[in-house]
Amino acid sequence: MIDIGVNLSNSRFSKDTEETLDRARQAGVEKLILTGTSIAESRAVLELCHSHSKAFPKMLYATAGIHPHDASSLDRESIGLLRELALQPEVVAIGEMGLDFNRNFSTPAEQEKAFEAQLELAVELQLPVFLHERDAADRQLQILKSYRDHLADAVTHCFTGSKQALFGYLDLNMHIGITGWICDEKRGEALQQLVSNIPLDRLMIETDAPYLLPKNLPEPPKGKRNEPAFLPWVVEGIAKHRKESGEQIATSTAANALGFFRLDKN
Repeated sequence: MIDIGVNLSNSRFSKDTEETLDRARQAGVEKLILTGTSIAESRAVLELCHSHSKAFPKMLYATAGIHPHDASSLDRESIGLLRELALQPEVVAIGEMGLDFNRNFSTPAEQEKAFEAQLELAVELQLPVFLHERDAADRQLQILKSYRDHLADAVTHCFTGSKQALFGYLDLNMHIGITGWICDEKRGEALQQLVSNIPLDRLMIETDAPYLLPKNLPEPPKGKRNEPAFLPWVVEGIAKHRKESGEQIATSTAANALGFFRLDKN
């Protein structure tokens, strides 16, 4: 299995990073994509890739980007700094980027400016994009349509949106990342009904750890911290609402991630 979205630089992992990675490996998670959400966090996840490369060879990779919540931090230097990070061999995608009109920690105008600047960088470097979107599907799709033909690839991470949004992303030949949200019988009901519409060759899996702890865990951990070792429970949650077995989903999503992030070349 490959976990395409892990916030390993989060302080909740600072005391047991190696143990977390060891548990992930024992659970069958072969590779992790660590999420960069700002210049500082992108540097932090890249450093984690470097510092754990000997103990966990070819296991850790990273994204470099500016989350819409942090879009107001974009300045003249930001894209140059992201470019420097993205040229490191461990960085396999630009993002987490996109639009979030739910909380608007940055204004919509700031978010759109940061989003387009990062899309242009992804086109320049021919790296795939790792996308965030909440309550902004119409505008996000509108912007993506202008860039999609020039992008190497694109995945909407942690998809929890509507049927219309899902088909909009699929129509743009994008991949869809599914988290433990699908394991929540209440909040995940709409996603449970939609997940069978995602072609198997467009599906990828993620924990978004330490967030979104799968509700189907038989013994939730103290503190309710999610971690990559719980990825099999996301697979189980998806399999419950699709025709494929958990083993088929694990195998296919790993192959999808290898190709999407060009990990088969590493």
